[in-house]
Amino acid sequence: MEIFEISDIIKSLRENRIRWTAHALNRLVQRDISINGVKKVLIEGEVIEQYEGDYPYPSCLVYGKNENNKVIHVVCGYDGNELWIITAYYPDELTWNSDLKSRRRKNR
Repeated sequence: MEIFEISDIIKSLRENRIRWTAHALNRLVQRDISINGVKKVLIEGEVIEQYEGDYPYPSCLVYGKNENNKVIHVVCGYDGNELWIITAYYPDELTWNSDLKSRRRKNR
């Protein structure tokens, strides 16, 4: 299966072909992230990493801002028909560069 693009994400959302994993819903509550905020990120955001080999479906990391203008990362998978929301979180500058889009290099 080819890796998917932001247009696949938007189409799935608009056609209500979206699945929320229990893990994702638990993390949203723990991190005080709204479902609408996640949807806003997915519609307006950009794919910053792709994980073609993920199981059971290829997935990606989407960068965007929620309704409160806070940066959120959303990990989602796509089975060719439905979008699976895996998790969402507020990125930190320990892992990410100041743009919150590129990972910091690990010191060796």
